[in-house]
This record gives sequence, C-alpha cells and structure tokens, in this order.
Amino acid sequence: MISIVGLSGFWILALLTLHGADVGETKRNSLNEPDVPFPPACPTAENLAAVCLQGQGRPRYLSSFFPNSRVSHFRRRGNAINRMESWFSLCCRGQEDQNLCCTQQAVSWKQALSQFCTEESSTMTKAYVCCADRGEARWTCFNSELPNPNYDPTPGYTAPPVPEEAGFTFDPNDC
Repeated sequence: MISIVGLSGFWILALLTLHGADVGETKRNSLNEPDVPFPPACPTAENLAAVCLQGQGRPRYLSSFFPNSRVSHFRRRGNAINRMESWFSLCCRGQEDQNLCCTQQAVSWKQALSQFCTEESSTMTKAYVCCADRGEARWTCFNSELPNPNYDPTPGYTAPPVPEEAGFTFDPNDC
C-alpha cells in the first residue's frame, strides 16, 4: 500500500523537477527572468570574424521570447542586441576590408547602447548601471563585464529573421 505522505512527496518532487526543466524557447535564470546575455562586446579586430561570420548563430530576441509583464528592462536589452546585430549585418555585407571600420564607425555598438540608455532613462525603473556614466566611462563600463566577448555562436541555434533596424548609414569615406 502507498502512503499519502510518500505519494505527496513524489508529486512535490515531480513538480519541482518540472519547474526547473528547460521545456520552452525562453531560457530563464534562477530568478525566473529571461536570459539575455548583456552587454554585447565592442567589435574589435580580434572578434570581427565572429561578428560577421557567426551572426546567425547568436540569439535574437523576438517579443514572443519575453513574458507579458515585469521584464521590460530585459526587453530593452534584447531590442538593443537586435538593433546592433541588424547594423552588424549591414556592415558585414560590404567590402571585407571595411567591415571593422563600419562596425566601429557605425559605432553600431555605441549607437545601439546609447539608444538603450535613452530608453532606460525614459522609464520609472532604475536604469542599467553603465547608463549613469558619461563619455568614455560609459563605454569602459559596458565593455568591462562581457558575457560573450568573442561573439561565439550558441551551439545549435539559428537566428530567426528580424526586421532591419533603421538609424544607421555607413560612410566608407570616414574609414
């Protein structure tokens, strides 16, 4: 005969196991928040090949990735990454010898993060810590704790199509 205590313990253990399982597209951390590795690294000569050649292997953050509430700061991070990746793809379609100039000039990295900070400061929540800095201190802060400095792809991931972001035009004469 099965005791009620044993059966209850089994169901509690089963529920806890399922709660911790990664059963959907949205990855979550221990606080049940979406996993949006942020901030992205600044493009350099060392990571440029990965920026251009492995772009489709890095996550994009569609609105369906996020729960409906309490994660607007993660949504803004995802939007900044999508924007930057869109601008990187424009640079990487050009002449190979101008890719680094384009990604840095586009300052697609700085431009995307500046827009992120503008969006962060327009809310009633506490802004991302680096957004409080100004000038070079802001970029040093963003570039100090990078979850993926080499722009490595996520194994087995292929980015879904996302619309190209407006706001960037490359000028090869500035290289």
